[in-house]
Amino acid sequence: MAKHDGAEHHRQAAEHHEHAARHHNEAAKHHEEDAHEKAGHQAHLAHGHHLQATHHAEEAAKHHAAEHDDKQ
Repeated sequence: MAKHDGAEHHRQAAEHHEHAARHHNEAAKHHEEDAHEKAGHQAHLAHGHHLQATHHAEEAAKHHAAEHDDKQ
């Protein structure tokens, strides 16, 4: 495992969280305009980015455990 894999996973998690936030803001705008189909689409995109962010956060945690758990 490369030395900086954990850092890259943190960066990817942050990027996906930022994308999710933008999509949630778009969903809110569409919802206020009663454009519920567009709001739902944006909410679905936000959720997808949330899942990607969670994946990368989990991978970062695995990397940390592998590098720092002296009981392995």
